Amino acid sequence: MTADMDEFWVFGYGSLMWNPGFDYEAREIVTAQGFHRALCIHSWVHRGTRENPGLVLGLDRGGSCKGAGFRVAPGNRDDVIAYLRERELVTNVYLERRLKIKFGDGRTATALTYIADRKHLQYAAGLTVDDAARIVAASEGKSGRNADYVANTVEHLKQLGIRDHWMEAVAEKMRALLQAA
Repeated sequence: MTADMDEFWVFGYGSLMWNPGFDYEAREIVTAQGFHRALCIHSWVHRGTRENPGLVLGLDRGGSCKGAGFRVAPGNRDDVIAYLRERELVTNVYLERRLKIKFGDGRTATALTYIADRKHLQYAAGLTVDDAARIVAASEGKSGRNADYVANTVEHLKQLGIRDHWMEAVAEKMRALLQAA
């Protein structure tokens, strides 16, 4: 069973889940197959600098990802797409894609989302928990400390009932590094 083909959905896997920045009619926890949430993008602006890049989330190949599906009213579709392009394509490290999402009741739909561009200079491949925690603990950008971004992400995921063990491990290691400093 699929959702109405005329519906427009957006899939969020990071800050978009709790801070979408656009009007929506419904928000549901959904799963996207074939991609996972990862700190795989070097942030040169919001959570780091070119000299000391931080890490932000990307949707990377492999696995699955629980996130938020937002149903947008048909009349808002173009405005939401324009807003998301301005928000997500600042340095073009993300690729705009449509992917299948699955709802808790088994329905499916296609959703607009942004995945990591593995060919982009800012793509950070294969980081270990220790590597990611070290980078996050030591970086800050125009939107604040990278450590705050990761801690906030983990807290919001838990509030939404989503467990991300890798992100939780990075946050725990990051806290230990900051306390030792």
